[in-house]
Amino acid sequence: MKKPIIAGNWKMYKTPAETAAFFEAFRPMVAEVTHCEIVICTPFTNLDAAVRAADGSNVAIGAQNLYWGREGARTGEVSGYMLQAVGCRYVVVGHSERRQFFGETDATVLKRTLAALEYGLTPIVCLGEHLDERESGRTEAVLSDQFEGGLAALTPEQFAEVVIAYEPVWAIGTGRSATPDMANETHRFIRGKIAAKFGAAQAAATRILYGGSVNPANASTLMAEAEIDGGLVGGASLEPESFTRLVNY
Repeated sequence: MKKPIIAGNWKMYKTPAETAAFFEAFRPMVAEVTHCEIVICTPFTNLDAAVRAADGSNVAIGAQNLYWGREGARTGEVSGYMLQAVGCRYVVVGHSERRQFFGETDATVLKRTLAALEYGLTPIVCLGEHLDERESGRTEAVLSDQFEGGLAALTPEQFAEVVIAYEPVWAIGTGRSATPDMANETHRFIRGKIAAKFGAAQAAATRILYGGSVNPANASTLMAEAEIDGGLVGGASLEPESFTRLVNY
C-alpha cells in the first residue's frame, strides 16, 4: 500500500531559532509514527536549521520552491543543486501562491519539476482551481490544463517520482475546506488523468495529497477517503501540538 504523506508548508513563517525550538518539541511527539511520512517545508533561511534539527528522526525536510538552473546570474533564486546540498529531500512546486503572486505558469512548473528530479528531490506538484472556476463548473478543465501543461511532458520514469497535491485555491488559508466527498471526487479525476497518460498501475501508485485548510478537526474525515493519500498542511503545521494531532489523524 502507498504510505500517506503529511507535509507541513510553513510559508513565510519562523526564524532559524524558532525552527529549532519547534523540532525540539515536535520530534519526541512523533518519534514512534510509522503509518505516514512526515515532511516539513520551511523557508530557505530555515532549511539548514531544520535539516540539523531533524537529523536522525523520521521527519524529512523540504523547500517551498526552486529555480531550474544549477547556478548562475539569477539573483534571489535557489537551485535544486543547492537544496540537495543542504539536505532537502522534498520541494513544493507550483503552489497556488506562487502562481497567484509570482507569475508561476504551467511551463515553469514543468521546468521546476524537472530540476527537482535532476537533483534527487521529490517534487510535490500543486494543482487547483479558484472559486469562480469551481462555481462555474470549470474545475476539471482547469486541472486538466494544469496537468497537461505541467506534468504530462514527463517520462513515465520521471513521473513515478512525483507527488501531487490538489489544493483548491478558495480553501487555502480561508478556513473553508472542500468536503471529503468533493475532495475525493476531484482526486479521482486527477487519478484518471494520470491513468490516461501513464497507465492504471502508475495512477494507483501515485500519492495525491489534499491541501486547503486541513486541520486536526477535519483531517480524519478527509484522510478516510479512498483517493486521498495525505495532506499538504499550512497554518496547522506551525505549532508542534496541532501538527502532531494531524500526523496522528
